Amino acid sequence: MFEAFFTYEFLQNAAVTGLLIGLVAPLLGVFIVIRRLSLIADALSHITLTGIAASLLIEKKVSVINDWNPIYMGMAFSVVGAVLIERIRKAYKNFEELAIPIILSGGIGLGVLLISLADGFNTDLFGYLFGSVAAVSRSNMWTVLWITVFVILLVFLFYKELFALSFDEEHARVTGVKGKWINLLFILLVALVIASSLQIVGILLVSALMTLPVASALKLVKSFKQAIFLSIFLGETAVIVGILSAYHLGVPPGGNIVMVAILILIVTLAYKKVNKKIRIKKSNKNIEQST
Repeated sequence: MFEAFFTYEFLQNAAVTGLLIGLVAPLLGVFIVIRRLSLIADALSHITLTGIAASLLIEKKVSVINDWNPIYMGMAFSVVGAVLIERIRKAYKNFEELAIPIILSGGIGLGVLLISLADGFNTDLFGYLFGSVAAVSRSNMWTVLWITVFVILLVFLFYKELFALSFDEEHARVTGVKGKWINLLFILLVALVIASSLQIVGILLVSALMTLPVASALKLVKSFKQAIFLSIFLGETAVIVGILSAYHLGVPPGGNIVMVAILILIVTLAYKKVNKKIRIKKSNKNIEQST
């Protein structure tokens, strides 16, 4: 694997891109989970699929267009979907969660329609569904790098506002936080990260990388910042092990990455359960000794 890494450019692209996604996806995932918006990644990933299908359809129908990168139209659709989710949330103030299934359903419906018009699935679309090491080009890698830098910079600049809105949106607005614009900015960042993650993790699995490392971290930490750092560490672990095993098994990396993240979560839950039993036994033993 390491010899091949220095020989083949596509492996270098996939490894660097995977590490970047393993950093930035859990970073935003912590805020998503705390805000109880875990399904938003699924909605935006399906909207991104619609954009990719639209790009492939246009490329197929318009013969002069043959060098488009579908991921960019996928990003555009994802951003539009993010804006629509935020608008629909405002329209249903007491039922804001309705925005996610509305966009999810619309994305699936339009995506199926466009795929049908393009005469069904093809190899390129299959790679976007489940991820593909070979599909990650050098231009894709640079795109993900700039998105990662952009996301980290904005999270650093607006950390206090994002933190306040995640735990108590109403109180944050009362204290002067511009919740409308911060929420829109945040969801746009999520849209960009999801769209840029597709070629490594795949449309059907991208939400897992945003939530599973966070689910594991929340069982082990006592502060929000600890949750961020541990989520990133677990996300990177899942990506590295997933890509290495995918290379040796000759399978798409997305499923491997998710299964590693699932395994980490199972180990975490088992550890917490065993640790709880040990603490209870020690507590009972101390009570017996004191009496």
